[in-house]
Amino acid sequence: MYSYDIVVIGGGPAGLAAALSAREEGAERVLILEREKELGGILNQCIHNGFGLHTFHEELTGPEYAARFIGRVREQKIECMLETTVIGLSKEKEITAMNREQGLFHIKAKAVVLAMGCRERPRGALSIPGYRPAGIFSAGTAQRFVNIEGKMPGKEVVILGSGDIGLIMARRMTLEGAKVKVVAELMPYSGGLKRNIVQCLNDYNIPLKLSHTVVGIDGKERVCGVTLAQVDDNKKPIPGTEEYISCDTLLLSVGLIPENELSLEAGVPMDRITQGPIVNEHLETGISGIFACGNVLHVHDLVDFVSEEAKNAGRYAAHYIKAVKKEQTEEIVIRGGRGVRYTVPQKFQIENGEETLLIRFRVDNVYKDKVLGIFADDREIRHIKKRMLAPGEMEEVRIKREELLALKGCKELVLALE
Repeated sequence: MYSYDIVVIGGGPAGLAAALSAREEGAERVLILEREKELGGILNQCIHNGFGLHTFHEELTGPEYAARFIGRVREQKIECMLETTVIGLSKEKEITAMNREQGLFHIKAKAVVLAMGCRERPRGALSIPGYRPAGIFSAGTAQRFVNIEGKMPGKEVVILGSGDIGLIMARRMTLEGAKVKVVAELMPYSGGLKRNIVQCLNDYNIPLKLSHTVVGIDGKERVCGVTLAQVDDNKKPIPGTEEYISCDTLLLSVGLIPENELSLEAGVPMDRITQGPIVNEHLETGISGIFACGNVLHVHDLVDFVSEEAKNAGRYAAHYIKAVKKEQTEEIVIRGGRGVRYTVPQKFQIENGEETLLIRFRVDNVYKDKVLGIFADDREIRHIKKRMLAPGEMEEVRIKREELLALKGCKELVLALE
């Protein structure tokens, strides 16, 4: 059995940042486990720019952003096992993995950082009637075909879902000569960043149809068209609103699911909204010594936020193995109230020793000119004016230590719109 101080599962942007931070905090034996043949994760196929504005204060492509971290990992001589699949994780922090060289092997870690990222929701989760012809791809798969393998999925495209990957692929397919006929979105608002709607759709005159979905797929051997329909407030198709659009390709950008099979196997308590682990202010899960960060914890919109969060997770994991732990005090629950879909973290201790408590959250709809209230039990401790809030944009609030110390005796902290 191998033995390490900290094992990071996942070599994408979260795993890289967590491993570097752990090493910088003094952890000596740090290992990254990555199932692909190279580090960098999904960034390797994201050749568009827009990465790194917060982290490096310059605009980079996905591969350029990943290369900055990969270079530092190599400089620090952090050990990496590539093409290695983790198939088991126990609450005792024992990892079962396999690869071609070692076969099946076990690793004992003093601390584990979960950084497995997320996967795309497949067609099977949508229950769209019709045959299963060629020409139906997830947006991420299409992105890999175009950017990595140099292959075009099709020439006439309909995209279902307005997540960021779908929006970016609308532009990418257009630039490669395809005709993107429409982007349809089930919800009455887009799930992507505002800047992506402008730069990827509006700039290329690609129509976005909100409150619409695909209700039929035409074609047996290859997609030859889809039927769109408007949906009502209950997300049910409205009879008489059907519209047939000919196409040879349907791209699905219908949500991302955190990869938490290993977390569940280890018995990590999960949040039903984020579909990621419940964590405290140190990004530690309900199992001592197991930390989580990045898209495995909750789906982020900017990789810069992933790196920031992962850096904290690696730092706290290093503190954990050095037994730098504060005296346990009563935990206060953090939750979303009216208009706030979820918060991360979901709990914290007042005596946490940090200067500020960072809470990230998402709202459940598009709101204009609202006030975000922060309530300690039923007492409002702060309110913040918000001009615009949207589900596609992750929000954050920071609470200073002196404010936290005034919360002794409080049972829960609630973020709600007024």
